[in-house]
Amino acid sequence: MSHASTQSELATALLSWHTRYGRHDLPWQQSRTPYRVWLAEIMLQQTQVGTVIPYYLRFTSELPKLVDLAAASEDKVLVLWSGLGYYRRARQLHQTAKLCIEQHAGQLPKDPDALLDLPGIGRSTAGAILAQAWNLPYPILDGNVKRVLTRYHGIAGWPGRRKVERKLWNLAETHVPERQAATYTQAIMDLGATVCRRNHPRCCDCPLRITCYAHAQQRTSEFPEVRPPRQRPTRQATLLVLRDRQGRILLERRLQTGVWQGLWSLPQDTTIGPLRNLAQAHAGLEGCRQQNLPIIHHSFSHYHWHATPWLIDRVTPFSGVHESDQCNWWTPQQAMDLALPAPIRKFLNQLEENLNWPNT
Repeated sequence: MSHASTQSELATALLSWHTRYGRHDLPWQQSRTPYRVWLAEIMLQQTQVGTVIPYYLRFTSELPKLVDLAAASEDKVLVLWSGLGYYRRARQLHQTAKLCIEQHAGQLPKDPDALLDLPGIGRSTAGAILAQAWNLPYPILDGNVKRVLTRYHGIAGWPGRRKVERKLWNLAETHVPERQAATYTQAIMDLGATVCRRNHPRCCDCPLRITCYAHAQQRTSEFPEVRPPRQRPTRQATLLVLRDRQGRILLERRLQTGVWQGLWSLPQDTTIGPLRNLAQAHAGLEGCRQQNLPIIHHSFSHYHWHATPWLIDRVTPFSGVHESDQCNWWTPQQAMDLALPAPIRKFLNQLEENLNWPNT
């Protein structure tokens, strides 16, 4: 990583603009410790600021320091993360905290190479931590920055292509000022988020409009180029909703591989047969009611997921059979305190409303 020895015109304009128009009240801007900056950067990967803020506040309230995160159980971390998605980020966050305790005296390392060796920290995240936590002149290249630089310099091609991304990294390095790196980094992210937006950019409010290639050519809608379309396959599944007479529902912990690793969810399979066997192993089904509920639609990064919930209601659980920390009966209130995937949490909330679960 390198930086410019003299301040670029873009950097000068952004620093001046940020003083008056930038965001200064984001929670991770207050008491800007390396831990708080790092946590925010991981949460903000593939997630909007407005979505992140309540999760960030809750997380830092429960685990205010890196040592607290390292000492927490994985269940605790996943519960605090539940609903943010991309749960690999939470596991890597937890793993990195433990490594910092073991290898870096309980602190995030200030050395860029040591940072990059930690799980979940790539070049842009490392740059954001170095710039915002220690005011060091290292570049970032998140989606907002890519958009600003692509329009400003008129960079053709989809930014996800290696050749285009390499060019953008070189430009990002040339613009980072030797001083005020923290403010500059926040400024260029703010500009991309609030002014140089993907759709309907507010060019009349942009401090870069006079020297921006896309604005001068009236081609802002062409930059950056969109990702080439790709067809995402659809996967079908059946969910077992086994509910007893007290309103408790059977949940099982997902395996430590595949999607939703280690989270609690409804038993799932591609066919009903294995789910019927599971139901019979856990409860007496005499006198129960059975019905298919409306399909759950959810899109992952690589496929669309359509799941049919199969409700078996008013069953009689076999006392103590197969109950463990991997599979158990939970009341609605207890279920909401577990680390649940967002679509399952939403479904259970709707199920409670539709079926009038009793308070138990």
